[in-house]
Amino acid sequence: MSNDERMQEFIDSHVAVIQPLERECALARWESALTGTDEATSRAEQITSALRKVYANPSEYALLKELSARGFSDPLIARQHNVLLRMYLAEQMPPEVIDRLAHLEAEVDQEYNNFRAEVDGRPLTDNEVKKILRESADSNLRRAAWEAGKELGAVVTDRVLEMVRTRNEAARNLGFSDYYDMAFRLDELDETRVFAIFDNLIAQSDPYWDAWKADFDRQQAARFGIDPNELQPWHYTDPFFQETPPGDLDLDRCFAGKDIVALTERFFAAIGLPVETMIERSDLFERDGKNQHAFCTDIDREGDVRVLCNVVADEQWMGTMLHEYGHAVYDYYNNASLPFLLRTIAHTLSTEAIAELMGRFSKDPVWLRLYAGVPAGETQSLSASAREELRVQFLISTRWIVTMAKFEREMYRNPDRDLNSMWWDTVEKYQGVRRPEGRNSPDWAAKLHLALAPVYYQNYLLGEIMAAQLLHHLKTNVLEGQPEEVLFTSQKVGEWLKENVFAVGACYPWEEALRRATGEGLNPSYFAAQLRN
Repeated sequence: MSNDERMQEFIDSHVAVIQPLERECALARWESALTGTDEATSRAEQITSALRKVYANPSEYALLKELSARGFSDPLIARQHNVLLRMYLAEQMPPEVIDRLAHLEAEVDQEYNNFRAEVDGRPLTDNEVKKILRESADSNLRRAAWEAGKELGAVVTDRVLEMVRTRNEAARNLGFSDYYDMAFRLDELDETRVFAIFDNLIAQSDPYWDAWKADFDRQQAARFGIDPNELQPWHYTDPFFQETPPGDLDLDRCFAGKDIVALTERFFAAIGLPVETMIERSDLFERDGKNQHAFCTDIDREGDVRVLCNVVADEQWMGTMLHEYGHAVYDYYNNASLPFLLRTIAHTLSTEAIAELMGRFSKDPVWLRLYAGVPAGETQSLSASAREELRVQFLISTRWIVTMAKFEREMYRNPDRDLNSMWWDTVEKYQGVRRPEGRNSPDWAAKLHLALAPVYYQNYLLGEIMAAQLLHHLKTNVLEGQPEEVLFTSQKVGEWLKENVFAVGACYPWEEALRRATGEGLNPSYFAAQLRN
């Protein structure tokens, strides 16, 4: 039997086990996110543990290592081997460790799902906390809402740190310096290169950030009748200062009373990527016990793609819907002829690129005219302001993502250091938000990703960089010479994405897939230009 035949035999037996188990796991996690009940949480924990144990099998991992020494003649078999080898390596740990991690993750997930900030005895949703921080002129109420939201950190911090230490121990037993190092390497990312790109973007955009931030601080200080040096975190417009503050444009008014779901449907249909089937399976509005955030999940790699949101009629949720259905169309319009293991995204940053490309359109003046019904005359007058607001979004998100990535890397390097102080050191350095005097709380642990999406956050900024590159290619090649609005109305957009991005699946390492689509590897210059203009 040839090496290719041996590997194909392994793949066939593996997929027979993993395909139904992945589907069952996705459905259990979906139910847990919708309900937050003990029963749903327990079921998700058990199936997650069972799924990870498949990859923990030491004899199967040994076989994969043996086969790798001989090479393969079929490139698709070689790629599937590469994917499996990395997945198996990541789970080479004792079963009891897998069970403990699955239990902790399920417990903490339930805490995030069920937590509601409480102010004056009244529970508040995340949307309500954000509304206070966007709109209220009462500094005392703002502070109460901000602090109440951060109380979640103290609830979960011990378990989050136990997960961090457990992941680190498993990674070091496999020869990595820590879990962060392992996650980067097994995810085909070069840590040194990624952080060099981030540092360069910060340095290039510093003058623009400093000018905008100083002006914004002056405006906020004037609003509250204080000196800019007296601004506190609750004087900013969201709990982590990660979102674009409401500007003079007040884009929320463009969506007041609008059907955000219907707008999402109209747009994706226009560019040749209909989402009706996905919307039918989704859960898009608030209710008790439900996860308060937003995500997309591919249940089976065969078309059962769903989105969870908590939609209200404002610009932020319009952008979020476009973002999440950007993920959804990537999953849904895959290449059904690919082997199961390759019938997925090229990389997390690749799907983030599509999501972030779509999500930015809720601030685009042409998109607002076409889909939100903003009058043409008003569109012309708000054009420069809308593009400036989008630039501010990029400036803010760049510093927020770098804050998260830098903090998380140092947390895994030494989880026993004073993380509360390190969090504020990092926030002050990159975001320019002062720590409240005397505060010593695990505010960092209130951010879900640090617990349940470990070593993920860098993909958001890498995705923005790739999104800018894809947008440049679409405008200068696919739609060259056509009016600006065709980006939002032409079937060519969806056709090109399906053929050159979605259908490629995971057949190549992510940067090779990008090079095949755009003619060049990851090029941060397109995104850097957006930070300036």
